[in-house]
Amino acid sequence: MVATNLAIAMARNGFATGLFDADIFGPSVPLSMGMTNQKPLVHTQGDKQVFEPLINFGVKMMSLGFLVAPNDAVIWRGPAASNALTQMLEGTNWGALDYMVVDLPPGTSDIALTLSQKLPRARAIIVTSPQKMAVADARKAARMFLNDGIRIAISGVVENMSWFTPAPHPGEKYYLFGKDGGKALADELGVPLLAQIPLVDDVCEKSDEGKPVFTSADKSLTTLFEKLAETLARPTPASHADL
Repeated sequence: MVATNLAIAMARNGFATGLFDADIFGPSVPLSMGMTNQKPLVHTQGDKQVFEPLINFGVKMMSLGFLVAPNDAVIWRGPAASNALTQMLEGTNWGALDYMVVDLPPGTSDIALTLSQKLPRARAIIVTSPQKMAVADARKAARMFLNDGIRIAISGVVENMSWFTPAPHPGEKYYLFGKDGGKALADELGVPLLAQIPLVDDVCEKSDEGKPVFTSADKSLTTLFEKLAETLARPTPASHADL
């Protein structure tokens, strides 16, 4: 949800944007971007096959979900998954991009390690919900990126599902999953809390229909993601780049 809507916000802000679905075992970008059952064009360049990225909402995208049947399970060991990931990343005709948003699977798997090696100038956004269990997993992912052998700088933390406000009671907030867990993690890591994203009634339904938050009747999320995109597009202070 965060990766797809951030990519769309980047495109809406005028940036040439790609979206790479690195969640090999649970690729959800085709569904969330309204591109289920679509297939990329494939052509040959020299001795290699090259994918043409699919495009929707102004975003170029590639996902294993475009290459396998929606109900098929991907049963691969780590090296096979890493090889497939590399082939999609390097074998897609992305063209000139200002930004590429990569949707990673949770945890500290071979996927994250492979991409960290392939994209050493990348920056990580840690996405969590407020509850302690989710924050504990997010903390491990953050520590992985900051490990001496990886050293991917962290731009900040995004807290999803921060609270719920019923439409008939706009002045009320219900903290269904705890409160400020993402803020506490950001403070612990010494990075910004980039956004707190509330639960909104129709967002889940629209996501299942392949529609971004920008189609929601609640325009607060539109503003939130546009501000998030603007924040991330700013130059990062040199002190943080040295993490």
